[in-house]
Amino acid sequence: MRNRIHLFFLIMAISVIANAQDKTPNVKVEFVTPKIIRVQWSADGSLPGNNTGVCVYERQKVKSEEIVVKNEGGCISFIDRKTGKTLLRDVARESQPVVQERIVYDDATARMEETANGKVTVKDIIRRDTIGESTRYISHFSCPDTKALYGLGAHMEDYMNLVGKTMWLTQHNLKVMIPVLMSPQGYGLLFDAGCAMKYSSDGKGFTMQMEAAKQIDYYFIKGDRMEDIVEGYRYLTGRVQLLPLYAFGYIQSKERYVSSDDLINTLREYRRRHVPVDMIVQDWNYWPEGWGYMKMNRKYYPDPKALADSIHAMNARLMVSIWPNPQYCPEEKDFRKRGFMLEHSVYDVFNANARRHYWKYANDEFFSNGFDAWWCDSSEPLDGDWNKIPESLGDKPYGWNDHKRRWQLNKDILSDALGAERSSLYSLYHSMGLYENQRATTDVKRVLNLTRSSYAGQQRYATVVWNGDTHASWESYRQQIPAGLNYMATGNPYWTVDVGSFFVKNDGRRWFYTGEFQDGVNDESYREYYTRMFQWATFLPMLRSHGSDTPREIWRFGEVGTPYYDAILKMINLRYTLLPYIYSMAAAQYFSGYTMARPLAFDYPDDEVVYDLKDEYLFGNILVCPVTCPLAEAKSRKVYLPKGNRWYDFWTNESYDGGQWIEVPVAIDRLPLYVKAGSIIPISEVVEYSAAQADKPITLNVYPGANTTFSLYQDSGDGYAFEQGDYSITKYEWNEKKQRIRQKTIRKSNKFKREIQINIIR
Repeated sequence: MRNRIHLFFLIMAISVIANAQDKTPNVKVEFVTPKIIRVQWSADGSLPGNNTGVCVYERQKVKSEEIVVKNEGGCISFIDRKTGKTLLRDVARESQPVVQERIVYDDATARMEETANGKVTVKDIIRRDTIGESTRYISHFSCPDTKALYGLGAHMEDYMNLVGKTMWLTQHNLKVMIPVLMSPQGYGLLFDAGCAMKYSSDGKGFTMQMEAAKQIDYYFIKGDRMEDIVEGYRYLTGRVQLLPLYAFGYIQSKERYVSSDDLINTLREYRRRHVPVDMIVQDWNYWPEGWGYMKMNRKYYPDPKALADSIHAMNARLMVSIWPNPQYCPEEKDFRKRGFMLEHSVYDVFNANARRHYWKYANDEFFSNGFDAWWCDSSEPLDGDWNKIPESLGDKPYGWNDHKRRWQLNKDILSDALGAERSSLYSLYHSMGLYENQRATTDVKRVLNLTRSSYAGQQRYATVVWNGDTHASWESYRQQIPAGLNYMATGNPYWTVDVGSFFVKNDGRRWFYTGEFQDGVNDESYREYYTRMFQWATFLPMLRSHGSDTPREIWRFGEVGTPYYDAILKMINLRYTLLPYIYSMAAAQYFSGYTMARPLAFDYPDDEVVYDLKDEYLFGNILVCPVTCPLAEAKSRKVYLPKGNRWYDFWTNESYDGGQWIEVPVAIDRLPLYVKAGSIIPISEVVEYSAAQADKPITLNVYPGANTTFSLYQDSGDGYAFEQGDYSITKYEWNEKKQRIRQKTIRKSNKFKREIQINIIR
């Protein structure tokens, strides 16, 4: 029996009596830049680092400092040198020993079980052996003047402003952990550790508890604007990659297309209807055997290259779902033979050779045959409450709001497979492997990786994160909006959703499979729900329809001349009209600290009304106000127009003063949108795919009311020639007093010249 036992480590958070609290000055504080400070402390005084791979900066020689740091008996105050205001105080640090355990599995019981998350290998646990200790660290902060905090990733708790809240931070199908906080009161924090964490705020301060780390290691980032704080975060962790132009068009997906013919015929129907679409997606279960095998079943996908060629011939791109857990297939045997597998049948992303070998499979079957983009599913890569439903506590079944139990379950299973000190890092390294190996293969195609998990620094690997396998209900829809805004507030700007939600029906058994529309697209109430989500997602960085239980193609919701079909088509057409604006914002994210979709506090830090506003946000200078309940409940919605400027109704051009609430009708084809006075919004013609817009005129819609500028970015739309300067930037400056626009060439390229027209909104 013992010869069949594999030994792995699990760091369990177990209550201990021993506790050390630091109130001594023995804390290392150093300036990274004039605006960024690194703070380190450990229980024994050593500072070995947490070795996360999150930070990639080069420390600057700091000649002048914008922050005054006072260290009084170990209490560290961060003071704005210009105003003399204390922004934050680090008042104490704790360390607690945590028991480290070894889980012993019985390999003889290994079996594959079908779950909602795919097929997984499970084994019986024989015992747990105590083998040592790790350290839990807790940092205590005081910030009584902080009125709003954002970030920490995308979570299920339905919080916008995190002041006064508790957040259980770990990776999960429906949770994405990013240990970054941002405040409109002038600062941000990056906690550089790779473990599960817990954030707790009492309204006057907060604690950050790191479950298993070698030391406390965090960065204080000062910024007069939240955009400045984001820029500081990206200086530390890497710039946002510029995604290919097609990533900003419409993406058609579902669970799932079952053959090459299915994919080709679906795309052909979009083209026949002249409905714009840029990419179609192959979801899971295309493999011939086992699970997660990067090989297409030749019975249904006889020629992968011919498939990609057919998609390209219709001027579209092809994305494919790939998984980190090959099981019961030749790929798994190969990885195991090479020592590239971890427990729970996930490959070892922390091993560079394993990452290269994973790429070899992806390249041989897909990329070399012309596939364009990756969908890295299940990149957490494990869930503690998904494959086996946790037991009830008393008469209360496990459910959506069991945040603490979910945290404990996922913390344990991820620590088991990965080690507790790196239990949150899998997606970061998985994304790195795909990005670096594709870049080493060719620069002709930009990397695009849609993935379900993320971490600080992942923005440098060309990922877009979606929010997991949500269920279709109006309540769930409402909760997704603040979740996404807090994710994008961390400095990771690319986030999206499954339009229509993943689980549409209720299977009556599983806590997550609780959709409210048993008849799917045959139910008019679901068509309304889908349409409203589609309107919202049109103003996210990626617009993608996806889900299970019911089809998602536009013709499933009616025909031309029917309300839902027409409303969906209206949004797709609008998305393509706005492509010059969206792509220029994507470039601004690459070159600076810009975030295209963001909480209102980014732009209105002094307007306290917006601090906890969950259902409005900015997409560029467009105020987006999703409709989050059915028309049977309300035929209008209240909209808050932030104070400080006037606002134009996007549809009618009527203008309103800021600082007021208005009541807005919401017909099924109407999404409330308002444009900030003092904006330049470039638009172009509706086309069937993004590249077809390259020679179309651009109209600059100028919304007067204040001086403003806009930088129009153009390049080839794919490939990395832009990194060598093959792009153009033209800056347009609106003078409010003279009512005149001026053009200034920032970077010139004769390749990217389009006719420019000016339209001043009156």
